[in-house]
Amino acid sequence: MKAFTYERPATIAQAASLASERPNARFIAGGTNLLDLMKLQVETPATLIDVNRLPLAGIEDTPEGGLRVGALVRNADLAAHPRVRRDYAVLAKALLAGASGQLRNKATTAGNLLQRTRCFYFYDTTKPCNKREPGSGCAAIGGFNRIHAVLGASESCIATNPSDMNVALRALDATVETVAADGATRAIPIAEFHRLPGDTPEVETSLRPGELITAVTLPRPVPGTHIYRKVRDRASYAFALVSVAAVIGRDGDRVGSARLAFGGLAHKPWRVETAEQALVSTGRAEAAAEAVLAGARGRGANDFKIPLTRRTLRAVVADATRA
Repeated sequence: MKAFTYERPATIAQAASLASERPNARFIAGGTNLLDLMKLQVETPATLIDVNRLPLAGIEDTPEGGLRVGALVRNADLAAHPRVRRDYAVLAKALLAGASGQLRNKATTAGNLLQRTRCFYFYDTTKPCNKREPGSGCAAIGGFNRIHAVLGASESCIATNPSDMNVALRALDATVETVAADGATRAIPIAEFHRLPGDTPEVETSLRPGELITAVTLPRPVPGTHIYRKVRDRASYAFALVSVAAVIGRDGDRVGSARLAFGGLAHKPWRVETAEQALVSTGRAEAAAEAVLAGARGRGANDFKIPLTRRTLRAVVADATRA
């Protein structure tokens, strides 16, 4: 690990100001991803800005009937919160499907949003990776790409977003709140927060330099059965090969409404509204899967993800309609 400067600001304004003034600075809270990356010298920040003392660890109701989750709320606390368990169960289930109990006790809401890919080649500094070193190439293309993207990828990068929480937030239409050094605030829809790789896979989010995440806001609860199904190589401490976050409402024996977001398939949580419409209009998971997988492309070792997505969605719809 390379030497760095360590700062502990007392206010949100100080934290944002430090980040804007210091080149190559990173915010740190739980550190469950960043510290690993620093040990491997994938990330080499010149300054770490410890935000743990900032007043961003609350969960509160919003006037619109939703929920505002502070950036420093730990994953374990968010999953256990009574309103999350009652009104946003898909989020609680997704959080509990991630990592381990020890990591969930440390990992934060903002940190989870900013998780970096678990691509083998991104973590191996002896291999070319456009995300780590722009212009060096993508070793996963033509390499061992079993865990990689089949949707939204490019010739520059086929990595996936590893977060379970992000998939549930996409299904719930969450909003990410931020503040900049000049005090300007933004509310970024989760659909616009993560970026597809294109020609700049190193730019993973729509955050501006120095911008600090302060909260995630959930809109009013959506009625329906909440399901998070995660297909992985082992039962715990493994990232999704395919995951589905679903909120499915019923109209008698039919599907009356649907929200579907997918993990393990792309560089960002994947949601296709036409797939939801197809499920409601036909009641058939196969019709929705066709819309989700339009344009899907395997790279050899990850070809199985395409039929696996169909089977996983079929199981989710069957669970929801039996509930």
